[in-house]
Amino acid sequence: MHVLMVTPEATPFAQTGGLGEVMSALPAELISLGADVEVFMPKYRNITPEKFPNLKKTDFTVEISLNAKPVKGRIWELIDERKTRYLFLECDEFFDRDYLYGTPDGDYEDNAERFVFLTRAALEMALLRRKHFDIYHVHDWQAALTPVYLRTLYAGEKLFEDSAAIMTIHNLGYQGIFWHLDMPLVGVGWEFFTPKHMEFYGKLNFLKSGIVFSDEVNTVSPGYRNEILTPEFGFGLEGVLQEKGARLSGILNGVDYSIWNPETDQFIAARYGADDLSGKALCKADLQNIAGLPELPDVPVISMVTRLSSQKGVDILAAALPTLIERDLQFVLLGSGDARYQQSFQEFARDYPDKIAAFLAYDYRLSHKIFAGSDILLVPSRYEPCGLNQLYGLKYGTVPIVRVTGGLTDTVEQFNPEMDTGTGFRFVPPDSDALIDAISKAVNVYTDMPDAWTKLMRRGMARDFSWKRSAHEYLKLYERARTARMDYLNQFA
Repeated sequence: MHVLMVTPEATPFAQTGGLGEVMSALPAELISLGADVEVFMPKYRNITPEKFPNLKKTDFTVEISLNAKPVKGRIWELIDERKTRYLFLECDEFFDRDYLYGTPDGDYEDNAERFVFLTRAALEMALLRRKHFDIYHVHDWQAALTPVYLRTLYAGEKLFEDSAAIMTIHNLGYQGIFWHLDMPLVGVGWEFFTPKHMEFYGKLNFLKSGIVFSDEVNTVSPGYRNEILTPEFGFGLEGVLQEKGARLSGILNGVDYSIWNPETDQFIAARYGADDLSGKALCKADLQNIAGLPELPDVPVISMVTRLSSQKGVDILAAALPTLIERDLQFVLLGSGDARYQQSFQEFARDYPDKIAAFLAYDYRLSHKIFAGSDILLVPSRYEPCGLNQLYGLKYGTVPIVRVTGGLTDTVEQFNPEMDTGTGFRFVPPDSDALIDAISKAVNVYTDMPDAWTKLMRRGMARDFSWKRSAHEYLKLYERARTARMDYLNQFA
């Protein structure tokens, strides 16, 4: 099985959220199961031989005409320690920038042009190499035009005839919507600018286009798969998704336990496991010291590692903090995003330096320290396709508090003191009162029921959300897509 994944990001090369980590772990797991997997993505500014010594130039250069303007890109290659081949598209005009998709003030104005180039270049690269891929597995709106090109501009190429396309939606809230006059830039005929294909309320929608032209579509948890079929979570695409029927599935994301494991984590102050939790206290003291908070072992440390956006519920937390700080607790935030939220949490940290610390950036090393050193992890998302942070929290014995939505519902079970079951705390309404109530319940258990809290931690640490299970499901998905493609071709044989 030969698979090309097209993605806008992959850890450790570039990351804004969970997609990056998926693109690190899933390819490696599929390779361990016998698949041949390559990953194609942009060569952003920080992807250099100095930072990644195995990165090498190839002899392949693609050239594509975008609105009659020729654009060239060189292909770079890196094979990591887990045998995954990453292919990077170099084009400084598009990818040599401070950010991936836009600044804190908004998206880059030429994002349509940037990712048209990426998706067409994926197929041009395959042609140059004469490399046949059974599956083109594309991720999110930035890669969504690749299935479109397979069935339109490149439909006459024998190399692609029996290749199947799979579209994975990591977050339906981001769709890549542009004005209709970008159709010539895309390069396909105006006959595809219809509600049945690429048009979306008078505009051009990249994600919708990928959904329509793919053989299979999946999202990253069973719960989210069901939610996006409804008007509340469908963002206007619920009808398109409903039309996919059985061709729409949900596969839960996994965790790479070779990286996210307190027994082996190289970034934390002390290693620990479910059988010996003593190291977690040292990690807590280390976090308090880094955050400039008083080193108080009995005071619960509550954390949130997130992109600062309303989707992640940071506004719910901001509204709750004035009430929460009246309790004996500490709070640590790590994340960047919308400028208004960055300013809000910066002010909280300035006004309450003994209780609140805010790190307004993405810091991979610090995120490990936060998961290990916190007692409680907040994931109050308005919607969450899967969520990885709650899975990290469970493994590190950091009890999650989550809102009942998407993958959070699939992965965190409500604590029940009478039955001595559950792995965390859940709340339903997306408002500050519900979050305050859930945090209060968790803090009360932490403070007044230490034995129950320890059992709660250990149950979470025992849960298995490894990628191997998910990778097997993706292999089944690939086979379904190949079968569907061959069935289609056989109609004309």
